[in-house]
Amino acid sequence: MDWWRIIHVLALVWLGAGLGATYPLILRAWASKDLKYQMYCLTEAANNETRILLPGAMATGVTGFFWATAAEYNFVKDGWLFALSAIYIVVYFVCLPLMGFGLRRARLASLIATKKGEETEELREILQDKVPLVFSTVIVLSVPVIAWLAVFKPF
Repeated sequence: MDWWRIIHVLALVWLGAGLGATYPLILRAWASKDLKYQMYCLTEAANNETRILLPGAMATGVTGFFWATAAEYNFVKDGWLFALSAIYIVVYFVCLPLMGFGLRRARLASLIATKKGEETEELREILQDKVPLVFSTVIVLSVPVIAWLAVFKPF
């Protein structure tokens, strides 16, 4: 069980690194009025999301499942584990894909505008969309809730 705990903590660090590499860039993109800087931030955020955040989220889920199984927790009887799993599933299957879709859409529009050598109306419209900002904020806010459930096991 201790090996699974160590591996799971390392996966959590990986997830945290992915959030730390992605979320601040998303915030900077929407805080800035400079279109080129927004394009840069969203392109980097999309790259970090696929290279660091998604693998970290996958590793966290897999190692957490095996750790809970090795520790003989019951997903039905332990309400905290059920709640934690439900939040993780919503984050993994709803928030991450929607955030990633918005980031990839912004990256693609940025690349098209760069190739054309001018700011396109489509790019301006996509940069007004706040989908990546909303869902990345939900992900960041869910991490302390998940940690609280795992540490304190309230029910």
